[in-house]
Amino acid sequence: MSSALTPFHLAFPVHDLEAARRFYGGVLGCAEGRSSPDWIDFNLFGHQIVAHLCPGASGAALVSKVDGAGVPVPHFGVVLPMPAWEQLAERVRAAGVPFGVEPHVRFKGQVGEQATMFFKDPSGNALEFKAFHDLGQLFAK
Repeated sequence: MSSALTPFHLAFPVHDLEAARRFYGGVLGCAEGRSSPDWIDFNLFGHQIVAHLCPGASGAALVSKVDGAGVPVPHFGVVLPMPAWEQLAERVRAAGVPFGVEPHVRFKGQVGEQATMFFKDPSGNALEFKAFHDLGQLFAK
């Protein structure tokens, strides 16, 4: 297996494509790719995510405890360089998007120390964005 990181693809349900366009394109700054009346491709930091119109779908999530915080499951996101993570946290905060888990560093002083934040899109899909000062800690035990 190559050590070069390849883009992942993720399709997820949304109840309103225009709200998804404003959130992913406007708030998160994702470039829009192809689209149809039923779906929109977005470039999420080099990864292809596709918002599919599914009006009856729910973004409701279960919660799991991680380092004392309740994190929504399922969720998705990207591991970013620390400066990009900090910029995204400010962008999300400035847009008035409520955080489910405020931006903070978890596992301080431990293996896997990481910056993390959780928030939801307008359809209730949970997103987590992480950053490591040492990316080598991503899979550390």
